[in-house]
Amino acid sequence: MRRGNVLIAGGTGFIGYHLSLRLIKLGFKVFSLSRNKPKKKRKIKNLKYIYGDFINYSVLKKKIKNNFDYLINLGGNVNHREIDKTYNSHYVAVKNLVKISKKKNVKRFIQVGSGLEYGKIKSPHKENKKPRKINKKSIYGYSKFQSTNYLLEEFKKNSFPVVITRLYQVYGEKQDLNRFIPIVIDACLKNKSFPCSDGKQKRDFMHIDDLIDLFIKIMLKKEDINGEIFNIGTGKAYQLKKIISYIRKICRGGKPLYGKIKLRSDESLISYPLIAKAKKILKWYPKNNLYSGLKKTIRNHH
Repeated sequence: MRRGNVLIAGGTGFIGYHLSLRLIKLGFKVFSLSRNKPKKKRKIKNLKYIYGDFINYSVLKKKIKNNFDYLINLGGNVNHREIDKTYNSHYVAVKNLVKISKKKNVKRFIQVGSGLEYGKIKSPHKENKKPRKINKKSIYGYSKFQSTNYLLEEFKKNSFPVVITRLYQVYGEKQDLNRFIPIVIDACLKNKSFPCSDGKQKRDFMHIDDLIDLFIKIMLKKEDINGEIFNIGTGKAYQLKKIISYIRKICRGGKPLYGKIKLRSDESLISYPLIAKAKKILKWYPKNNLYSGLKKTIRNHH
């Protein structure tokens, strides 16, 4: 069954890989837009790859030839120390993708935002809470916050069909070794020592399969959900120390060196969302608890 065309901005990344696989399986024609080619472990056969820089509109206009029913924006610079690059790839790029969407008859634009958009608001975060201002030190959170405001303006003024998701931490197989869970898994499987913080921070970690379920629910939702913001997580926060102990138990190895990494000054101790809105409106529930999700990830670790 033919389900329509999907353009995934940032389709060569970890989330883009899993989303593309599932959408192809469901009968969608999937296109990936990215600056770089996919890593070997994330190359997909039936995926059409388009390469171009999101912050250069004239390049995008030339490269993107098809019309699209859906655009999912997963794009953006991963190294948040590169301030200009991060800001441009997460905010300026959104403006270009909106322009492209209008030209290509996109029926639903899914923006992937971040829990960092809540700034200093205490967890659990609720969608209707707006921070007075966002600390520019967290350039990623600030760029995402600016993007949300821009997209909501577009929705109000021009009925732009945007749905905004605010993600917390996501993990799963084929994730790069630049995130907490894959770093810990890799060290524990090799029974190596690894530096970490004191592990007292609490974070919400969601398995990738649950996130992909959510995106599909948003894409296929018949009712009008344009202009809505949804928090996406499990709604539970775990101490990092607890997560490390789970991984060590499953891997039967690993030597954490607690206290070797200092907390960043802009880092909050507890961060997790309320997810009642996504449950109620999208009828979506995360199916993987943390322990079973970690077991699945470790079993498929390459």
